[in-house]
Amino acid sequence: MADEGGGGGGGGCTAAEMVVVIREFNPKTDSERVEQVERSCEVGPNSELSLYTDLLGDPICRVRNSPAYLMLVAELVCIGGGDTAAVETSEIVGMIRGCIKTVTCGKKISRSGKSGEPPRPVPVFTKLAYILGLRVSPDHRRMRIGLKLVGRMEEWFRDNGAEYSYIATDDENQPSVSLFTEKCGYSKFRNPSVLVHPVFAHRIPVSNRVNIMKLTPADAESLYRRRFATTEFFPRDIDSVLNNQLNLGTFLALPKSYIWAGPDKFLSGPPETWAVMSVWNCKDVFKLEVKGASKLRKGFAKTTQILDRVFPFLRLPSLPKIFSPFGLHMLYGFGGEGPLYTRFAKALFGFAHNLAKDYKCGVVATEVSSEDPLKLAIPHWKVLSFTDLWCIKRLGEDYSDGSVGDWRKSQPGLSIFVDPREF
Repeated sequence: MADEGGGGGGGGCTAAEMVVVIREFNPKTDSERVEQVERSCEVGPNSELSLYTDLLGDPICRVRNSPAYLMLVAELVCIGGGDTAAVETSEIVGMIRGCIKTVTCGKKISRSGKSGEPPRPVPVFTKLAYILGLRVSPDHRRMRIGLKLVGRMEEWFRDNGAEYSYIATDDENQPSVSLFTEKCGYSKFRNPSVLVHPVFAHRIPVSNRVNIMKLTPADAESLYRRRFATTEFFPRDIDSVLNNQLNLGTFLALPKSYIWAGPDKFLSGPPETWAVMSVWNCKDVFKLEVKGASKLRKGFAKTTQILDRVFPFLRLPSLPKIFSPFGLHMLYGFGGEGPLYTRFAKALFGFAHNLAKDYKCGVVATEVSSEDPLKLAIPHWKVLSFTDLWCIKRLGEDYSDGSVGDWRKSQPGLSIFVDPREF
C-alpha cells in the first residue's frame, strides 16, 4: 500500500526532489523512527506544559486489541540529482492509526418476541471506523501530509465495509478540528467529558452500605448485553473486551441486604438500586508524563505526596506523580438504575481508585456523555479533566441503517458506551 505526491519545504529537499510515500507501517524497520516523530509532536511550544505518551515500544498498542486495525506511515523520500537519480535520504514524517468495529448507532422496537411479551427495544448496529494517533512532524506540516494519511486510511475503511468514520480530539485543538471538519468532510457529533482523578497515597473510604462484587466475564457480558446493548457506541464484540487480559474485571454494586443468586435472577428482578463498572488497565499499554513543569511545580507536587504518605489519616488531596512516567486505569461501562444510583456509582469509583493505588497508577479516568448525570456525580479534578470532541463522517450513501437513518443527524442519548481499547 503506497501513495505518492510531491510537496515543498522540509528535509532540505526542493519540491522537484521530494516524494511523500504513504505505506503500511513495518514494525521491523519503522518503530524507532516512528517514536522520534511521536516525541517531536508531544513537546509543547515555548516550554509550556505538554503531555508525552510512552507507547512502551509498541506503536500499534492503541489499536492492537480492536477487531481490525491498520497503521500507516508517511515517508519523505528525497531524490538526488544526476543521471541515475539515486535515492539520497528517506525519513518518516507522519503516521496514522485506524480500526474498525461494529457498534450500536440507535435502536428500534422488536415485534418478534415471544407470545404475550410486549415489544422491546433492540440495537441497530453499524460498522464504524475510528481514526486515532494522527501525527505529522512539526518540520513537515502544511504539506498536506495529514490529509494524505487520512485519505488513504479512509480508503481502507471503505474497502472493509465501514459505514462511518469518526475521530476524537481535544475540543480546543483547533488545527486538528479544522483538518477534519474543513478539509476532510467530518462534522461535529458528540461532546463527551473525560473525567480524570489522581490516585492518592491514601485509600478512599467506600460506603459500608454497599456490597461490591466481581462478576465473571460471562455474567458481565449477559448484564451488558441485556441492559446496555442499545446504548450508543456499544461494541457488538463486548465479549472480546471483557475477556481481554487488560480487563481487570467488572464490578457490581448492590445493597448490603441483597443476596446474589446468579445473573438470571438479578436480570429478571434486580434490586431497587444497583450500579456496574468495568476497569481497563491502560498502564500495561502506555504510560504518560507531563513535561515542561517548573521546579516550583514539581516541588509542590512532591510535598503533597510526602504529606499524604506520612499522614494518610488526614486524607490530603495529593497531586499524582505526573512529572515522571505514570500509568492509568480506564473506568468504562458505568451504568445502573435506582434512586441511589449515583451514590452507588461513587462507591464503585472509590473501589476503582483503591484498586489503581494497589497497581501503582497515577490517575483513574472515565468518559461520559455530556448528558449523563455521572458527569456531576463522579469525583474528578477539573484541572486534569477536559471536554472531548467527536467528529463523524459518512463513508457511503448506499448503506441501510434501519430506522436510524443518517446517524450524523441523530440527537445524543443520555449515555455512551466508551470502548476502552481506543482510549
